[in-house]
Amino acid sequence: MPSEDASLYRLMSWLSPSYPVGAYTYSHGLEYAVERGFVCNAETARLWIEDLVARGGGFSDAAFLAAAHRAAAAGDDEGVRQVAELAAVFVPTRELALESHAQGRAFRDVTMKAWPCAALDRLVRDWSGPLAYPVVVGVAAAGHGMALPPVLIAYLHAFSSNLVSAVVRLVPLGQTEGQKITARLEATISAVASAAAACRLDELGTAVPRADLCSMNHETQYTRLFRS
Repeated sequence: MPSEDASLYRLMSWLSPSYPVGAYTYSHGLEYAVERGFVCNAETARLWIEDLVARGGGFSDAAFLAAAHRAAAAGDDEGVRQVAELAAVFVPTRELALESHAQGRAFRDVTMKAWPCAALDRLVRDWSGPLAYPVVVGVAAAGHGMALPPVLIAYLHAFSSNLVSAVVRLVPLGQTEGQKITARLEATISAVASAAAACRLDELGTAVPRADLCSMNHETQYTRLFRS
């Protein structure tokens, strides 16, 4: 079991923008939302990102991370495989699948070399399909003996911060406005982390249809800065 300092250090490393998973290349459909005028200023950006965190990919990612972490911590390899299989097909659009699976694959490859653990080895042994990003993070965190609550907070912070970074560039907004959005998301992230930890996967769902449609339309958007 690592010390609290060691766990914090690893979390900060794994979920830092500098960790080479390519997170900065994805907008989660925000690029199309800005083009259509759905997101046009700081307040609409905050509301859009808050919805994604609370009722969209943020919440479902956190629920899958929690389920993968619990199964890996219990040594339940079959449970981990089942979570990985469900998470791989749960994403609603092709581009969001690319976003999750590409980051999951990159996180697996880098972490197995820089921060190896037996739990990741078993995941790779037992599941050869696409790896959803939150599943790999959850398994790695469990394999390194990290407690679930701070992992969920850190993951959701990274998820929302990447969206804030994207919207600052797209609208555009000033960096201070972006940090104000991040500050106002604090309570939402805390609540979502708690709810996701308690969520059963057979009850899991999302409710952001406009965001999903934006993701679908982004695939054929004429000019693009982002991959999703």
